[in-house]
Amino acid sequence: MGSCCSKGRKKGRHGGENDQEFEVFRFQDCADQDAEDGARVGEGGARVRLRGSSSCSSMFSQQGWKGVNQDAMTIWEDFGGASDTTFCGVFDGHGPYGHRVACYIRDNLPSKLSSRLNSLQTILDDDNHVEPNDDNADTSEFSSWKSTFTKAFEELDKELSNHATIDCICSGTTAVSIVKQREHLMIANLGDSRAILCTRDNTNQLVPVQLTVDLKPNLPSEEERITSCRGRVFALDEEPDVHRIWLPDEDCPGLAMARAFGDFCLKDFGLISTPQVSYRKISEKDEFLVLATDGVWDVLSNEDVIRIISSATKRSDAAKQVVQQAVKSWRSKHPTSKVDDCAVICLFLKSPLLSAKSSFTTRFLSSQTSELSFTESFKTAKSEDLCDETEDIKQETKELWTALEGVSRANSLMKIPRFASLPSVLSWRKKSVKVLEEIE
Repeated sequence: MGSCCSKGRKKGRHGGENDQEFEVFRFQDCADQDAEDGARVGEGGARVRLRGSSSCSSMFSQQGWKGVNQDAMTIWEDFGGASDTTFCGVFDGHGPYGHRVACYIRDNLPSKLSSRLNSLQTILDDDNHVEPNDDNADTSEFSSWKSTFTKAFEELDKELSNHATIDCICSGTTAVSIVKQREHLMIANLGDSRAILCTRDNTNQLVPVQLTVDLKPNLPSEEERITSCRGRVFALDEEPDVHRIWLPDEDCPGLAMARAFGDFCLKDFGLISTPQVSYRKISEKDEFLVLATDGVWDVLSNEDVIRIISSATKRSDAAKQVVQQAVKSWRSKHPTSKVDDCAVICLFLKSPLLSAKSSFTTRFLSSQTSELSFTESFKTAKSEDLCDETEDIKQETKELWTALEGVSRANSLMKIPRFASLPSVLSWRKKSVKVLEEIE
């Protein structure tokens, strides 16, 4: 859920790292893992779930203390009519109508992707796939997948701008989504929600791999694009870790992310709806995927999340336990702040184990040994007032860069522009809205 702020000076950047040690338990199979609450039939015969759990997934969302829950999520099993393909998506709305934008994207992005993916003539092939760090990642099959995701996101954003009943001038949503086809995993990210993978290292210890970059305005490449479009990026004195996008001549709206659906008041000033797309091949060492909104990541580290999920005795409870721990962390770490909305999807990559739970001690590798599944710079959250657990990431340029992953105690959107209610001022204003006004 987004929020707003006021003008101030730019502040410095900082980061850190921390190892953890904990017990990990294997899952037990149980009858309620097949709960079908929220399931319906979607395009191509896909099984669509907005909540609940199955034998391979767990979903849970909880409203924060800021008003209506603006988080949304969905899982499409048998995606595109293929029994070996699954779509997962988590969406974090912000602004006055962020909840409506998030639900609109949740309901329309999978269908648009499904139709486009089905039209592809080339499918990732076992003998000719693109490895995560392949230097030719912009060619071959990956290029087709990437183009498909990009066009689907951008077309959907255009359709959203013409929507007759959703005012998205200063409202929008993030979107982190994955398409899993057999051992192939495509990840598309827009905004600051996050996807991580729990895998095992060479010593069989559980470690997290962050699959997405938290796309904040102060990331060098994002800030360069924004400023080249006359947008401004700076943090306020009262929240020095939260960098925002501002209009050229007005201290608003103060959006705390560099890419999003909607927020059309900023689309001429550097905000884009182009997702960051990456690929990873799933291995036998990989255990599960987690997609979550920043209400979780602001107070729990990647290590925290995989520890909680791995310790759950029921797969169906995994997502709920993450959200419950996030809420507790909000209350303990930020007692004077409003708890943010939280949404979590856990997608398990292996069949449930029937054996009794076994425990063993796991210690995470330091972040220097972590590998990225793509070549773009990798950012993690850090605020000295928040939590001590962060990851240090080596970029291709060997330059270490850390950036805050969005502190929800400071809202994603700060202030509505004065001109937002004047359609004639904005070139992108929806024509359909004008038609409705004339009819009325």
